[in-house]
Amino acid sequence: MTDPSAASRPVQAVVLAGGQGSRLRPYTDDRPKPMVEIPGTGTPIIGHQLSWLAEEGVTDVVVSCGHLAEVLQEWLETADLPVSVTTAVETEPLGRGGGLKHAAAHLPYPDRPWYATNGDIWTRFSLRDMADFHTERDAVATLALARPRIPWGAVRTDGFGHITDFIEAPPSTFEINAGVYVFSPGFADLLPERGDHERTTFPHLARERRLAGFPIPQGSYWRAIDTAKDLTEAAKELAAQRR
Repeated sequence: MTDPSAASRPVQAVVLAGGQGSRLRPYTDDRPKPMVEIPGTGTPIIGHQLSWLAEEGVTDVVVSCGHLAEVLQEWLETADLPVSVTTAVETEPLGRGGGLKHAAAHLPYPDRPWYATNGDIWTRFSLRDMADFHTERDAVATLALARPRIPWGAVRTDGFGHITDFIEAPPSTFEINAGVYVFSPGFADLLPERGDHERTTFPHLARERRLAGFPIPQGSYWRAIDTAKDLTEAAKELAAQRR
């Protein structure tokens, strides 16, 4: 039986892979951040992303490149990829919004919705469910929302100021932008030519109630690979999953 929702789900995506990744040095001295390998996997971050996108029904991906683009392009040309990949190279820094707009112009189906993900996100959850959520709310853009773990221990106190419990690395009470998106076909027209869409386009859509937030399901894996410590933690978590 055919799923009627399938027709409205994206089959194309943009991966934003142009950042310098200065906080991940020295790993990023000779490669862009998405080319940093998750220890123990033999695969760079972007390789994990492309596999996930393919599992979720994506057939075509545009990779937005900037810093050390040639390193990323060489890997994409030689790797055995599960999707069709093209690159969109910024000849000058356009900012996150400008880079997204530039890459979106290379998508094969301009009249269809699309996914996007930041190049340093390693996650697994149902993009199909997120796309259905986006459609049900008639949104122009939908952000995945995560509750990252606070990197410090926390304490719980009673009304008298006595400490009653210690909580190691508790989840944040706030949801954050998880760096994964669903966009309707006309979204690219709302992006700036250069600059940050999170300070322009997103607030504008939020005021008009056309921006939706999809909570990543509890128990799903999500991590932003921003520092060397994140790489170490990701490797530990992967090892724990394999036991």
